[in-house]
Amino acid sequence: MLVHLVDGTYELFRQFFGRPGHINGDGMEVGATRAVLRNMLAMLDDGATHVGVATDSVVESFRNDLYEGYKDGSGMDPLILNQFPLLDDGLRALGVATFGMIEFEADDAMASAAAIAAEDPEVDKVLICTPDKDMAQCVRAGKVVQFDRRKDKIFDVEEVVEKFGVTPESIPDWLGLVGDSADGFPGLPGWGAKSAAAVLYRYKHIEDIPLSAGQWDITVRGGAKLAKTLADHMDEALLFRRLATLDLDAPTIDTVADLKWTGATADLEAMAAKLDAPDLVTKAAKLAAGRS
Repeated sequence: MLVHLVDGTYELFRQFFGRPGHINGDGMEVGATRAVLRNMLAMLDDGATHVGVATDSVVESFRNDLYEGYKDGSGMDPLILNQFPLLDDGLRALGVATFGMIEFEADDAMASAAAIAAEDPEVDKVLICTPDKDMAQCVRAGKVVQFDRRKDKIFDVEEVVEKFGVTPESIPDWLGLVGDSADGFPGLPGWGAKSAAAVLYRYKHIEDIPLSAGQWDITVRGGAKLAKTLADHMDEALLFRRLATLDLDAPTIDTVADLKWTGATADLEAMAAKLDAPDLVTKAAKLAAGRS
């Protein structure tokens, strides 16, 4: 059995910026939502059976309480922001297991569901469908992989190391040192992707890095300055790592059976009308009939 976990927020942004919009009869922009639902039906048509979609019902999360500069909804185009709840409603109408996050984030939900699914002996592989670098920390050799659907590329442990220079367990540490502009935290001054990768490949975690370059048993350009910066800013590094660490307590599923798609709900017809997409109803019905 394959389990597909999809980053619904990423898909919404991808469709919003990647294709023309669509204004429905009520004057509401619905194009990205409509495209995501069609995309989900295409995934089911390709054979996916157990699917979960994680979304950000709101932009803010518990991380905003930890760090003032963490990403929020300020400056976001209302044409996409207004589709956040619409997407949640559309996915549920489609009958897809949907995790709309409020306190947590969509990434947390995917990580949480992946951890549960990976423990099920009937699950052969969990595919986390997003290119988001945060999710690389969830990869487990042969069991949990990242799947960039747009590039049709699988990231197992080897590919994570090839891309980032560290193993999955060190991804939060790597982000803590390098920073993540998309999430709004800067990392430490002077620590770049290559230097952080070299040090963490050897020491794995921030707190295990010697605070004097003279104690390092690897050679890294500017090591003395990097070590001093880490010593001076250890608290920030650990905070940034906390921001980058996915929380497995996000509410998602009890068992993998919760992810099995069995067909759309009665709400899909009204949702399809709102989206000017009657094809959603006919396609969903055809797919469900083929699985009964």
